[in-house]
Amino acid sequence: MKKYILIMCTLLLAQVSFSQSSEKQDVKEIKAVLKAQRLAWSKDNIEEFMEGYWKSDSLKFYGSNGVTYGWENTLERYKKAYPSEDHTGTLSFKINAVTKIAENAYYVLGEYHLKRNVGNADGVFMLVFKKIDGEWKIIVDTSC
Repeated sequence: MKKYILIMCTLLLAQVSFSQSSEKQDVKEIKAVLKAQRLAWSKDNIEEFMEGYWKSDSLKFYGSNGVTYGWENTLERYKKAYPSEDHTGTLSFKINAVTKIAENAYYVLGEYHLKRNVGNADGVFMLVFKKIDGEWKIIVDTSC
């Protein structure tokens, strides 16, 4: 009986350890997506920035002007709101939390800061990331 309990405890600890290292890897990969987006935005490359988003009509972007549905519409929204390098400027993030909400899904809470020629802009965001075809993609963006 003691041997059985010892084996069960060992298996449980191994599973917890694997789960924690898996979550750490997930967070690292999600932060890498955000870094790539930050760098693309700061190069005034909105198309490259959009690579972090799910390329689907089911993508949802919630902003101060309401909801935008779909990847193409979100791209057009960004291009209209940020028509030049003076408007995109240099992006920085402060990530406040990356929290697992389900298997292969996390939410990210943070702050964004744009240093730009037309006036700086700051705001907050909540992103929902989902692992799709082996890649982390934003499926919901709430930024204001």
